[in-house]
Amino acid sequence: MHNIMNPAKPFLKWAGGKRQLLNEIDKNLPPKILKTKEIDLYIEPFVGGGALLFYLLSNYSIKKSVINDINPDLILSYNVIKLFPKDLIKKLEKIEKEFLPLEYEQRKKYFYNNLRIPYNKLEVDYTTPNTKTSIEKVALLIALNKTCFNGLFRQNSKGEFNVPFGRYINPRILDKDNILNVSNLLKNTEIFCGSYESIKIPKDTKAFVYFDPPYRPLTNAGFTKYSKEDFNDNDQKQLAKYFRELDKAKHYLMLSNSDTKDKFFDELYKGFNIQKVSAKRYINSNSNGRGNINELLIKNY
Repeated sequence: MHNIMNPAKPFLKWAGGKRQLLNEIDKNLPPKILKTKEIDLYIEPFVGGGALLFYLLSNYSIKKSVINDINPDLILSYNVIKLFPKDLIKKLEKIEKEFLPLEYEQRKKYFYNNLRIPYNKLEVDYTTPNTKTSIEKVALLIALNKTCFNGLFRQNSKGEFNVPFGRYINPRILDKDNILNVSNLLKNTEIFCGSYESIKIPKDTKAFVYFDPPYRPLTNAGFTKYSKEDFNDNDQKQLAKYFRELDKAKHYLMLSNSDTKDKFFDELYKGFNIQKVSAKRYINSNSNGRGNINELLIKNY
């Protein structure tokens, strides 16, 4: 079992993060996993910030885990932290030392000139996280995430990071211990970038698969743009079809989504165990979308 003395938490603040739901999700894990505290194969096809991944790796014995996301910058970050945590720490240390002593207006200039513009200009080969440019790109992303407005990650249609400067008094750009803990916990994790359907699950293994897709918006102003690609109702239907296919293969499945009032998910996941859980949402440009809100947990057990 992993060393619970060194638990890890998400290294990025990510829209739709699951930190507020961890207790609810934990109570709803498959009974066998709750009893044995063991998972043979854990798969998370929409890993995002990885709150549940790090919680499970810190508290359960997991033989192997597989994570995936469609966002190449995010997946590059996981790979760099897994393989080169010390190089990344050096870069973040430098940025933090330069940024923190500055006054507000100087910080703002630094944010755009030293972080956002270089980040958007820096071209990397996403298949090779072992280069200086890859490590630089990830350091810039983490620094942007800690200093931008609301800790959002958002891209425009060209794939450029476009969140404005935030007003944090003492942002923690470098969390050295957490980066080292994350790196350590990712040792037995395979990391992929692509469609959730591209993950191959061995037929002789009973996997626990947790789906956390971009949520269906409660209103038309909902935030679903984690990458250049949108995730619309047709995508939600395609995912439900895939969920049913994996159900036939007898894997343990859990999925989170928003509790829309039109019964969209009740129809889509008819026959499965659907329950409402209360969650706090902090990342929302509209203050009406913050605070306690119902979400859905859908299970096949």
